[in-house]
Amino acid sequence: MNLLLDEVARATLRLAEAGVASPRTDAEELAAFVHGVRRGGLHGVADGDFDARYWECVARRAAREPLQHITGRAFFRYLELRVGPGVFVPRPETEIMVSWAIDVLRAMDVADPLVVDLGTGSGAIAISIAQEVPRSRVHAVELDDVALAWARRNIEDSGHADRITAHRADMRDCLAEFAGRVDLLITNPPYVPTDGAEQIPPEVRDYDPAPALWSGADGLDMIRTLEGVGRRLLRPGGYLGIEHGDGQGIDIPRLFPEEQGWRDVLNHKDLARRDRFVVARRADD
Repeated sequence: MNLLLDEVARATLRLAEAGVASPRTDAEELAAFVHGVRRGGLHGVADGDFDARYWECVARRAAREPLQHITGRAFFRYLELRVGPGVFVPRPETEIMVSWAIDVLRAMDVADPLVVDLGTGSGAIAISIAQEVPRSRVHAVELDDVALAWARRNIEDSGHADRITAHRADMRDCLAEFAGRVDLLITNPPYVPTDGAEQIPPEVRDYDPAPALWSGADGLDMIRTLEGVGRRLLRPGGYLGIEHGDGQGIDIPRLFPEEQGWRDVLNHKDLARRDRFVVARRADD
């Protein structure tokens, strides 16, 4: 058997014992990172090229340091992003919401749709939209200086910096100059209940920035605020997409009532068939 594959099998067992949710995938990702190959090329690494630094990385992952902090990269849709301490690591679940947003933008009868990504973090959402909807103009908002620096690096690396503007601002009162003009507002806001901290995996609880996670006892404080932000920024007929946590899908649609000018409020599910993000449309004039 190939030495590296044998070591990956051993690492998988170690990570599983440590409680890592995806031990085989993470063991392979670490092996690919250390040896400078893709996961599909691990079998081609000669025994003599095995790098013992692999086990240093496995030990860090077994201690529940995020995989993406060890490798310095996160994959999101068609992107490879730079990430590390101080920025929220983008998750695959968010890709479903971005897919919805891209479909909505492509269907719009608008020459250059104006998009706002609130709490951009690494820039994953903003860059994906700019890349996949080439006529869009995207404004990425981030309050935290460290996270904003990560976003700006990724935006510059993406080749789409001419159509993405990063703003250091609070999502609660940002972009007054665009009031009533935004075609699509999208966000993965903080939504983790402070009452449920003990249920959060250590990779998230101990490493993701606290402002990107916690949002009151029920996790909905920021989403309540975003209802007003949406009313302020969106044009008539404009769309809103907000990611939320498992179990919050029942409560969130009530926060966007028809009497406040919201239409077509609907929850969408993720790949695990759990409610994952809510969408709504501003009433036409």
